[in-house]
Amino acid sequence: MRTRWGVTLTLAIGAAMSVGGSAAWATDPVPLGSSYVLDDSDVLTPDEETAADQRLVQLREETGLDLWVVFVDDFTNPSDSADWANTTAQDNGLGPTQYLLAVATDARQYYVSGDSEGPLTFDQLAAIEQQNIQPALRNDDWAGAIDAAADGFTTASLGGDDGESDGSGTGIPGTGTDTGSTGSGWFFPVLLGIVVVGGVVFLIVWLARRRRGASPAAGASAGGAPQVPIEQLEKDAASALIETDDAIKTSVQELGFAKAQFGDQAAAAFETAIAQARESLDAAFTLKQQLDDEIPDAAADTRAWNERIIALCEEANAGLDAKAAEFDALRELERRAPEALEQVTQRRADVAGDLDAATAQLATLQQSYAPEALATVADNPEQAATRIAFADEQIAAAQAALTQGSPSDAAVSIRAAEDAVGQAALLEEAIVTLARDLASAEQRAAAVLAELDADVRAAAALPDEGGQVAAAIAATTHQMGVARAQLEGSARRPLLALQSLEQANAHIDAVTQGVRDAAAQAQRARAHVGELILQAQAQVSAAEDYITARRGAVGADARTRLAEAGASLARASALQNSDPEQALQHAHRANQLAAQASQLAQRDVGAFSSSPMGTGSNGGGNMMGAVLGGIVINSLLGGGGGGGSARRSSGFGGSFGGGSRRSGGMRAGSFGGGGTRARRGGGRF
Repeated sequence: MRTRWGVTLTLAIGAAMSVGGSAAWATDPVPLGSSYVLDDSDVLTPDEETAADQRLVQLREETGLDLWVVFVDDFTNPSDSADWANTTAQDNGLGPTQYLLAVATDARQYYVSGDSEGPLTFDQLAAIEQQNIQPALRNDDWAGAIDAAADGFTTASLGGDDGESDGSGTGIPGTGTDTGSTGSGWFFPVLLGIVVVGGVVFLIVWLARRRRGASPAAGASAGGAPQVPIEQLEKDAASALIETDDAIKTSVQELGFAKAQFGDQAAAAFETAIAQARESLDAAFTLKQQLDDEIPDAAADTRAWNERIIALCEEANAGLDAKAAEFDALRELERRAPEALEQVTQRRADVAGDLDAATAQLATLQQSYAPEALATVADNPEQAATRIAFADEQIAAAQAALTQGSPSDAAVSIRAAEDAVGQAALLEEAIVTLARDLASAEQRAAAVLAELDADVRAAAALPDEGGQVAAAIAATTHQMGVARAQLEGSARRPLLALQSLEQANAHIDAVTQGVRDAAAQAQRARAHVGELILQAQAQVSAAEDYITARRGAVGADARTRLAEAGASLARASALQNSDPEQALQHAHRANQLAAQASQLAQRDVGAFSSSPMGTGSNGGGNMMGAVLGGIVINSLLGGGGGGGSARRSSGFGGSFGGGSRRSGGMRAGSFGGGGTRARRGGGRF
């Protein structure tokens, strides 16, 4: 028999009488929607439901706690209030800072589901049930119960109530001013029954805590269970972003190999898993960008968003991890190690053969463009050489392992060689891509200059009583001069020139826009945003290539900027024709964020290269070059075969957040866990 908090003799009798002849609609555990309130019993008016949802949003803003409220007629499958509420919470993926108040309006039952690892202790939840929620429910004040619950959570979270009784009363409604039974002949026997029941409940709880090695007051401090400090939470979130980004990048490489070896159809499930993981990671990067922007964030938001980042990263890794065993079985490098070794050896020869051409192309670029224009590829030939040398070492190790009859060791080395060769190819291709983007930027800049010359001539013919036209022409002419200087000589900066021309466009548009008809304005806006999108694409591509080939050293900040730049670029492209003005803003943002991503990534790599760990990674240090590229961590330490389906440190085995989550709807802030929602509480009203 399940013992519940606050179930007194009088309340039990009253509840039995109140539901004696009612016919309740049975309701199984339900999915939670986007609103905090789900009123399947239709006991709230639309206005009450809206007000209740707003109150729970306010609770989240003030405390960082989420509270969902569900009204149903009756609890079924399971029929126990605690089991029903806990099942609903678990099926919806509620985490330690997320709570659920479930109320069966016809059955007159209720329960607050909370995690043992959450900020509020079980004693506090019991006190909120008894002192805040139950009185309103007894009066059928459904909206008032929500408001009272929010008040109780706020008080407990902010330190106003530790959930412990001070001995002055039972905390059960009806024992204070609402004493309508005072003077009745059965009052004292009932009171004695209450005391006895309370004593039994206290003894049960005390014994349970003794079994866990805690006193009755343990963990019931004013602030609830201790939370992870925000500073540590921020570090954990940054680490989660890096690890998950690496896991996806490695998984993409593995997907390419799987397609080449086994066909697109066999690899389709892995491609889906990667796409889903990338969606979760993109959402996490968006939150990180909000935390990093110039707008101050409340402590509760900072905590909640970092928790959400960790949750999203865990979700992304779980999707990849679910395919780990299948992917390992698919590759079967142990079984086909000789064939795989032959393939990677041939691929290595092709990539090494292209290195001289890439080196020569970079030298040609260096004669025409400024060092900062080539910063993202300046050491690519050197880095590619270290990856090829590392691949040679791993190919030799694989050959030796096969000679010694150890295909599992050979598989590990083959996998590392594949990674190294793939990165070398990426480093070489990045030079070709940047050369093409720079040449295209020069052509676009020349075309924009011609358009601006025409705009300046048109503006000069406009009336100028206040001198605004002359000022705009002067500013435009100045920016055009800056751009021309950036496009001349042997130290050209085409992308910077386009930025200068962007400013020139803004100056001249301010005075010429009024003389164009709507069609001409729309056409100009589309052309303008098209130029900026192309510029942003070049910046994003350069940053992506740089970070991917050096991911062992690049931190969360650069990756966050790059992810947000990619998202802004996608929005700009989608809106280019339908809403060019909005698209222009997104393209601007993509451009700026991509440039920031490159700068932050270069800073991280510089710090790594000058550290003791990175010494030698930029010349002859094949192993350190592999570490810089994330190859050793992702491939060697993770294992490639021979170890069964062991979980890896990244790639398709990437999992770092603990146990798996349920798939029934990840809620904001739900992460980690490992606690329990099993407690005595709730009851009848």
